[in-house]
Amino acid sequence: MAGIMDSVDKRTQLVGQNRLELLLFRLGGRQLYGINVFKVKEVLQCPRLTLLPKLNPVVRGVAHIRGGTLPIIDLNQATGGRALEDLSSAFVIITEYNNRVQGFLVRAVERIVNLNWSDVHPPPRGTGRDHYLTAVTRVDEQMVEIIDVEKVLAEVIAGEESVPQRAADAKVLTQAASHKVLVVDDSAVARKQVARCLETLGIEVVALNDGREALNWLRAQADAGVQPADSLLMMISDIEMPEMDGYTLTAEVRTDPRMKDLHIMLHTSLSGVFNQAMVRKVGADDFLAKFSPDDLAERVIQRLQVVGEA
Repeated sequence: MAGIMDSVDKRTQLVGQNRLELLLFRLGGRQLYGINVFKVKEVLQCPRLTLLPKLNPVVRGVAHIRGGTLPIIDLNQATGGRALEDLSSAFVIITEYNNRVQGFLVRAVERIVNLNWSDVHPPPRGTGRDHYLTAVTRVDEQMVEIIDVEKVLAEVIAGEESVPQRAADAKVLTQAASHKVLVVDDSAVARKQVARCLETLGIEVVALNDGREALNWLRAQADAGVQPADSLLMMISDIEMPEMDGYTLTAEVRTDPRMKDLHIMLHTSLSGVFNQAMVRKVGADDFLAKFSPDDLAERVIQRLQVVGEA
């Protein structure tokens, strides 16, 4: 398994080229699943798990790994399947999402594949509202499903508010009511979290599912004579999305003179120091790790203040 992960840290050159690498794995059956390599810290055979009282049923226990104690989530059970039975042959994928580290219990880990985001598509129509997918793709004629991990974590780690707790002053709230923000994210849970935060400030939200859809919407606005930089306070975009990632979306916006001045903040669960360098490379104005309602509200309020002083 070490061989699979040895090259993970060498892959950052793919970022910004609308490319990604998926670590493929299996849960309870033959279906292949994928997770972005940039979210993976380590892959290991399932260690000894310690049961703790009052854990969510899909958390099979905690593991003591490299000096830390991590919850181990049965990903098959968390997405509506049966609990994995033979843990002695199972694997744990250690991941970092939204500034949290946790392990996902899976039956088998396959390999890493290199893809273009344009080959990754939203889930098919008719999948339903309660599915756990953000995207699908094909590898060697096999369907690969990409799980909405943010939805899984929102259900497992409950009780957190997705609205800011710091109160905005009356002047800010009055100013916010005249502004609109474009939110781009392939996770329905993430879109709802960001929208709730912004709507608490009184800001109108336009929410779209991926970078391709957002770019087409912005171009249509510009074609109609509406300058996005004038009509929008800002665009808040995820990075990891099917069809077109947030880095490529940002770069495309910057090359169009009709929208190049749009304020762009990249908002992602991806971790790693490369993010800051990529923000500068593609021309984004800001970067924020998911998901803190107070931090998000603070950035939006700062933007409102800048616009108010202009």
